[in-house]
Amino acid sequence: MIEPKFNPLASYQEYPQKEMLQRSLALRKEMQKRRTVRDFSDRTVPREIIENCLQTAGSAPSGANLQPWYFVVVSDSAVKQRIREEAEKEEHEFYQNRAPQEWLDALAPLGTDEQKPFLQTAPYLIAVFAQSYGVLPDGRKVKNYYVSESVGIATGMLITAVHHAGLVSLTHTPSPMGFLNKILKRPSNERPFLLLVVGYPSEDAMVPEITKKAIGEIASFI
Repeated sequence: MIEPKFNPLASYQEYPQKEMLQRSLALRKEMQKRRTVRDFSDRTVPREIIENCLQTAGSAPSGANLQPWYFVVVSDSAVKQRIREEAEKEEHEFYQNRAPQEWLDALAPLGTDEQKPFLQTAPYLIAVFAQSYGVLPDGRKVKNYYVSESVGIATGMLITAVHHAGLVSLTHTPSPMGFLNKILKRPSNERPFLLLVVGYPSEDAMVPEITKKAIGEIASFI
């Protein structure tokens, strides 16, 4: 049994309650401006910005602190083209054969279809992988715990970081996504969790007219 080691919580900074309220409101207003975007510019984005966003995601909590995530950042045009081709194959099957009408009706207000040009246009695709187990230097396997929950939290923090940096993003989940393992040469202990499209919006970007649920519809205080 490994004995745990603890350090003082030196990183915590307490704020006066008035400042806490201001900070929480400022973040709320900033994140409420976030929109999922499908019209991307091909403008370049400095790699350091993406690295900072990924380090933010990597600071997320995880089951037993095993950090069961891996991010592959794709900027190569040929690789992006391959990803688009494979994704559109799956999307074609989804829209034409697999999706029940109820699901298609739910998607209709968003104006989505099987064509995914943003997978080539945007400067970055970030493939998020969830690791069912880790591999030690000596080859031994270490089971990961709460994988989906952990990777989901990290992905949410990544999306937040991207927006905070001044970029836009799109969560894309073609199903199945196994082609990402093949194209990106990822091992069998990793499954694709999500493909995050990242960049600047195009000058003529449009977004669907939607609303978000009010606080009373998403939370209760007991």
